Amino acid sequence: MAESNAYNSILQYYTQKQVDNDLLIRERRKEIRDALPEYKELDDLVADISVRKAQEALKGDKGALADLNEALDELATKKKLILVENGYSVNYLDPVYECQDCKDTGFINGEKCHCFKQKLLDQYYRQSNIKEELRNTSFDDIDFDCQFEDEDKQRLIKAYELCRDFAERFGETETKNNNILLYGNVGTGKTLLTNCVANEVLRKGYSCIYFSAINFFDVLSDNKFRNKDNDGSVILNDIYNCDLLIIDDLGTELTNSFIVSALFDCLNERYIRSKATIISTNIDFKDLREHYDDRIFSRITSNFSICKLTGTDVRIQLKRIGNK
Repeated sequence: MAESNAYNSILQYYTQKQVDNDLLIRERRKEIRDALPEYKELDDLVADISVRKAQEALKGDKGALADLNEALDELATKKKLILVENGYSVNYLDPVYECQDCKDTGFINGEKCHCFKQKLLDQYYRQSNIKEELRNTSFDDIDFDCQFEDEDKQRLIKAYELCRDFAERFGETETKNNNILLYGNVGTGKTLLTNCVANEVLRKGYSCIYFSAINFFDVLSDNKFRNKDNDGSVILNDIYNCDLLIIDDLGTELTNSFIVSALFDCLNERYIRSKATIISTNIDFKDLREHYDDRIFSRITSNFSICKLTGTDVRIQLKRIGNK
């Protein structure tokens, strides 16, 4: 989801929370005033004194104000005592906040509250398409003791360093040419690395959408040929504007003229908007031109850091090590 969509959605959530809270307090006040005449009498007296307090404030009579404040404090104590004596919580008429720190406004002194940041992060994760079991994957979990040949291991380390540096610097540098293409054999760590990047970017508060290539082109196809409402333009806007787009396993889709055109449009739009993209593929780099076209090949060679991974299936290697 593009940041503005998620941000506005959360603002609406806080606005609704405040409306609901206000309605709840109004309903409870009416309930108490109807059920407890002695409470209503004190409540009306508080209203009268509050009017007098405003009048005395205009006059600047500090002595009278002090007396009225003392009277209001005594009435507040009596009202709470009546609530407790009748089986209600002493806080029954207080606002019920989900977050006591920001009082459900989402902000503290003009800065986003921790609850706002967490909701933004949760929205990004829901939209990211990252599988639940991969959402805790981090660079620290990668084990380089897998039984790769020396050259294969060095390639994995190089890709690891490239991806970790990309994630750590994300948002701090110009992203127009800050893109990555990982290519190589099945199971050499490409998907693991892209998930590590996605999780780090999301934890930093940026938006990320993660697609398998097949799912990615299915979404674009639905948008072009089957979508009859505004949802299509929203989805396309999210793909073009999210801070990081990851397309995993490029080349597993059935390539045709629509696929080629859609991929170029996406890469070109994100380049124009200075948005970062990561692509992983099992296709050998020299074969990319044959699968797609010169425009896509040129865009990738000009604007992507390209890293090759080799070796046997790292997932099998790691499984064997774990069984030892």
